[in-house]
Amino acid sequence: MKRHFDVKAERLYDAWLNPQMMRKWLFTMDASNKVCVNDPRVGGEWEIVDHRGGVDYRAVGNYVELTPPSKIVLTFRMPQFSDTEDVITVEIEALGDSCEMTFTQEIVVPHEEGWTADDVAKALGEYRDGTEHGFSLMFGGLKQLLEQGITPVMPDFGTGSDSEKG
Repeated sequence: MKRHFDVKAERLYDAWLNPQMMRKWLFTMDASNKVCVNDPRVGGEWEIVDHRGGVDYRAVGNYVELTPPSKIVLTFRMPQFSDTEDVITVEIEALGDSCEMTFTQEIVVPHEEGWTADDVAKALGEYRDGTEHGFSLMFGGLKQLLEQGITPVMPDFGTGSDSEKG
């Protein structure tokens, strides 16, 4: 996924690492956030807990690579749904007073014994579609937050099933 932001690359990079910014858009919103902590160094951990519909949704991971202000690589898990761990890469290209973000998520699809290659491919497509939808909503909120100073409102992600974890 690619997105253009009318802010300097450093500001976008900071929004991915600063807990006061993260709690407003990354897997959560200010109003529903219960926990937003991170240790932004290679090997450092991050955790976000969002409370929606009477349920806590926990996202956790570790930082794999941090190259300010152009690249962040982190792991992503939602332990309440699965033990699988995805890898997210955020590349930020400075374009003067604006920047372009390229977002990649390497999705690991948990599957049952006996699944065919077609079953795995179908599940991967469903995960990819759900993840793309969720991140598109979050990136829209991030754009509002960075460019207009508007704190985004939490979109309805549904029930929080595996296919909607991103």
